[in-house]
Amino acid sequence: MADVGEVLMSVLSTIRVPKPGDRVHKDECALSFSSPDNEGGLYVCMNSFLGFGSQYVDRHHARTGQRAYLHITRTRKTKEEDINTGSGHPPKKKPTRLAIGIEGGFDVEQEQYEEDIKVVILPDRQEVTSEDLTTMPDVVKERVSLSMAGIMAADSVSHTLQVQQWDGEVRQESRHAADLKQLDNGVKIPPSGWRCDVCDLQENIWMNLTDGKVLCGRRYFDGTGGNNHALLHFQQTGYPLAVKLGTITPGGADVYSYDEDDMVLDSKLPEHLAHFGINMMTMEKTERTMTELEIAVNQRVGEWEVIQESGTTLRPLFGPGLTGMKNLGNSCYLNSVMQVLFTVPDFQSKSVPFFFLIAPHAPVPSISLFVYHRAKLGYGLLSGEYCKPAPDPGDENDGDQIGIAPQMFKALVGRGHPEFSTNRQQDAQEFLLHFINMVERNCRSGANPSEAFRFLVEERIVCQESQKAKYTQRVDYMVQLPVPMDQATNTDYLLEAERRREEGDSAAPTVRAQIPFTACMAALSEPEILTDFWSSAVQAKTTATKTTRFASFPDHLVIQIKKFTFGLDWVPKKLDVSIDVPDTLDLSGLRATGQQPGEELLPEVAPPSLVTPDVEVKAPVLDDSTVSQLCEMGFPLEACKKAVYYTGNTGIDAAMNWIMGHMDDPDFSAPLVLPGCSSGPGTTPTESVSEEHLATIVSMGFSRDQATKALRATSNVLDRAVDWIFSHLDDLESMDVSEGGRSAAESEGRDPPPGPRVRDGPGKYELFAFVSHMGTSTMCGHYVCHIKKDQQWVIFNDQKVCASEKPPKDLGYLYFYRRVAE
Repeated sequence: MADVGEVLMSVLSTIRVPKPGDRVHKDECALSFSSPDNEGGLYVCMNSFLGFGSQYVDRHHARTGQRAYLHITRTRKTKEEDINTGSGHPPKKKPTRLAIGIEGGFDVEQEQYEEDIKVVILPDRQEVTSEDLTTMPDVVKERVSLSMAGIMAADSVSHTLQVQQWDGEVRQESRHAADLKQLDNGVKIPPSGWRCDVCDLQENIWMNLTDGKVLCGRRYFDGTGGNNHALLHFQQTGYPLAVKLGTITPGGADVYSYDEDDMVLDSKLPEHLAHFGINMMTMEKTERTMTELEIAVNQRVGEWEVIQESGTTLRPLFGPGLTGMKNLGNSCYLNSVMQVLFTVPDFQSKSVPFFFLIAPHAPVPSISLFVYHRAKLGYGLLSGEYCKPAPDPGDENDGDQIGIAPQMFKALVGRGHPEFSTNRQQDAQEFLLHFINMVERNCRSGANPSEAFRFLVEERIVCQESQKAKYTQRVDYMVQLPVPMDQATNTDYLLEAERRREEGDSAAPTVRAQIPFTACMAALSEPEILTDFWSSAVQAKTTATKTTRFASFPDHLVIQIKKFTFGLDWVPKKLDVSIDVPDTLDLSGLRATGQQPGEELLPEVAPPSLVTPDVEVKAPVLDDSTVSQLCEMGFPLEACKKAVYYTGNTGIDAAMNWIMGHMDDPDFSAPLVLPGCSSGPGTTPTESVSEEHLATIVSMGFSRDQATKALRATSNVLDRAVDWIFSHLDDLESMDVSEGGRSAAESEGRDPPPGPRVRDGPGKYELFAFVSHMGTSTMCGHYVCHIKKDQQWVIFNDQKVCASEKPPKDLGYLYFYRRVAE
């Protein structure tokens, strides 16, 4: 075996020192969820800075020829070690700021670790420690030492994502502050002892800065807080600014602008307070600020005992399909949704087998490939490889696992999205639809796991004047059930609790509304009245009824309980309800029946006239107002023009439906091309492809014909072509690509099957999972999920996976049903 110093000298040119902007993956293996905490540690390539587990580093070496790796192993200190070694680490500070990655904000959890690092040279795995470097030539010692130090000093990609700065306290100067009108009405406010002028409430008290009126604040979702008297005063007077009494200090106070509907800054606050006899410099804080109240909500996760089953001793579970997921900073919404999805057979079958099929195709797996990382996540959750108890979890965390930390996956699915790319809490329902949309984009042919949820909805609209009907179908992935609060079965208790709160009774109980599930279903199935319907039969606007039914029943049905809504004052709130969601569901009675015997249909709107090639093409006459409305929603101008054109100028609803159905089209934003016009460059199927792009894809192990097919399908865009080819591995071998670049089906002129592909069957289902939310809104709080596995309910609470004793099925937000086989 060659001397290790000589070996290092021979590979010195491949060893790089990380520069600003380099992405260092030192927490997660590119091919698995191995980390420095796992057995065998992590090997970081000292050239590309990609990390690899012990079982994958040899593969990377064989495919790239790279030999030098920094081997990182990490063991967590026990609590006894921290105490005995006198590490001197200060206790965690209580958050004082609603922020992440900012002084005073929430700390990213920093475990105390013992780390060991050394350079490993492959293929013989020769080891070089920092001490060994001291005996080597200066040129070797300097380059290798700088690379080692640079890798260890650099923030890993996962850490950068986790502590991405977010400040929930940034406030803007109110536009009313500089010229606020204040009434000379002689009102003087005492320094303490404030009560609402209307209801005598003594907490959550606000003073209007225009007239000095002292009133209580808004009522919270659970009935606490106030009685909305300060808000009602603004609605009656239009006086915009109010200050929360009890938060005034020499450094400032909470100021709210009802007109701007936000917490604001008031640069003239001392002057405005002095007008009513308040000396800001002598005031002391006696109430929690709005920020402190929000922080309390974010710290109160462990107090929500019912949903997390905290009142019982839960038995930890381990094994395949029982792997926990680390919370990466408000990522519980992602964790809960993905745990449920990988219980569905369609997602399972596209994960573990795909993981072993995809990984060998690329010399260095691209960390931007959606299909790859979806398969990698599925393997991590289903294999059981990472389902091990956390070392020294402590009594308060009994049941925690090592689990997996899918930083790369989270970064990928959130890339470019204004919400999911942040560390803020998100709506699990919105994320589920976002993820399904990504699956759809990456599975244009072949097996598509999202088909398990896809179904057709039939809408029947009947013109009340002509009694003629119109039938339309649309694709959906979720049933959204309204919550009819007027159908509560415990109305008397709710009214009594409300009365006591309005009278200022601090001991008034919080009563949860009991809503029958049948009432929610009835609200969904009953006809909707359309008061502004344009009838093609009478050529005028009139009244119509719309009835919604299932045109097909999916294999798996998702039901959302619409708990999040807006009050009359447009303030977001969450309905605190308990719904007796059944274990089994029979929706057969909601099957669509189509046109009835003897029923007349509304006349079809005449489509745009066709233009032949020998006729002069004129610009279409488009409804400018509809185009403008669509543009204001953020859609591209050309897409808006096409939506209005192809729906025959029939209005905003039809155009919007066209846009939603064509958003994934490759030419969605391309200019409108009329029939008979020559299509623009780059649209013909025989367009030449980039030789450079071809060579790149061929170097990954694919044939030239397969690479050509991928490039043609994605308008010659390399990144999209690579994503496309990995999402079509099922049928790559059977692709028949002609020299012209078209498939046999295209060459013969065969059309693809019309309409979306949906599955259908009986409308009988059984509940197998549900996702629950705790908190005042989708933007704060915590998510957990319960999944039924082998007739046993299991709770997945981030890294904690336990047998459920009392699954709170009445408090769920998203419910997942699967078809019952007949």
